[in-house]
Amino acid sequence: MTEPTAPLWPAPTASGPVDATVELPGSKSLTNRALVLAALASGPSRLRHPLVARDTRLMIEALGALGATIEPTGDGVRVIPAPVAGGGFVDCGLAGTVMRFVPPVAALADGDVRFDGDPPARRRPMSTVLDALRSLGATIDDDGRGALPFTVRGTAALPGGAVTIDASASSQFVSGLLLSGARYDKGVTLHHDGKPVPSLPHIDMTVAMLRERGVEVDDEAPSTWRVEPGAVRPLDTVVEPDLSNAAPFLAAAVLTGGTVRVPRWPAATTQPGAELRDLLSRMGAAVSLDDGVLTVRGTGEVRGLDADLHDVGELTPVLAALAAVARAPSHLRGIAHLRGHETDRLAALAAEINSLGGQVEETPDGLVIRPVPLRGGVFHSYADHRMAQAGAVLGLVVPGVRVEDIATTSKTLADFPGMWSALLGSEPAA
Repeated sequence: MTEPTAPLWPAPTASGPVDATVELPGSKSLTNRALVLAALASGPSRLRHPLVARDTRLMIEALGALGATIEPTGDGVRVIPAPVAGGGFVDCGLAGTVMRFVPPVAALADGDVRFDGDPPARRRPMSTVLDALRSLGATIDDDGRGALPFTVRGTAALPGGAVTIDASASSQFVSGLLLSGARYDKGVTLHHDGKPVPSLPHIDMTVAMLRERGVEVDDEAPSTWRVEPGAVRPLDTVVEPDLSNAAPFLAAAVLTGGTVRVPRWPAATTQPGAELRDLLSRMGAAVSLDDGVLTVRGTGEVRGLDADLHDVGELTPVLAALAAVARAPSHLRGIAHLRGHETDRLAALAAEINSLGGQVEETPDGLVIRPVPLRGGVFHSYADHRMAQAGAVLGLVVPGVRVEDIATTSKTLADFPGMWSALLGSEPAA
């Protein structure tokens, strides 16, 4: 990619150490899982402090198209479930959680449900979910593409049972099937056969949320999950802050030798973003958690990082940006699955950092990053919110970086540019 296809945002360069407290909205992963479970529950549920961003709006609209009523409240939403309805259309946008979590719900509909999304979403793999649903008794028309667009032809129930899949491309394939499994006649027994599943903490999150709602889940056998058929209990849930969205703000502290605090950081969580505490410490930051406030202080040193990010791949773009200006080379491993995200994140990171004068080499399962002086230029986002965040991070210390389509960050943060300007104590860039 050489020509910008969307407006360019001049990434602000830090004039000194940042010192800020950043209030993060709710976790996208927790919000969208909670919405699905609430729509399948036996009574009304409440979600307090959920994320309000494009991905969660798409999920709300999708579940609404399937019959659920989702009403705003003072601190979140109330979800009133109903029998899953057919005859609707689901816009997945670029939301992996919508395109992987909602088709298993639509298999319970009493008629056809059509799915489509943004043009880049049509390149994301879906055959694993669609073939699994067929094995469990669903009828799906996709013209053999194994991708969007497709139609789920519901008959108001799904037999369920046992199915074997290869989920090595995305943990969402597992979570999507588990979330609806209790509503299938025989439940679901899911076995993974393939390379290790990436982002296992996200599956642990799904299992924990099912159990909180009274669903019986057996995950004792390796690579196998059994969800028993039964009711999904309604719940009043407080959504944790999105820890992965803390990454660019905490990286700003590391790069500028400043301090960033994030309130409401959980002491224990299933969110992969919790690993930022260890990863940023290894890159030279001073990290502490006191009374629910995570504090990251830059020490004036940015160390290289040799790390297996298989379970926390979503943190890779920001960590790669840090590595590009570190004092020693970095090797980020275990992340071949990032080639199937919103874009091929490994190729995109290598191309964009190298376009600024960097030295990034793709490996079969990751990146080798050798820090060299960088220059300004256009940093393409590829309609990927994590890529745009990485460009903003580089702009802190590389004057002249212009990020293409910073608005794509609205996928998980409603106003990232405004939050970034507040972090730096500056006016939002035009």
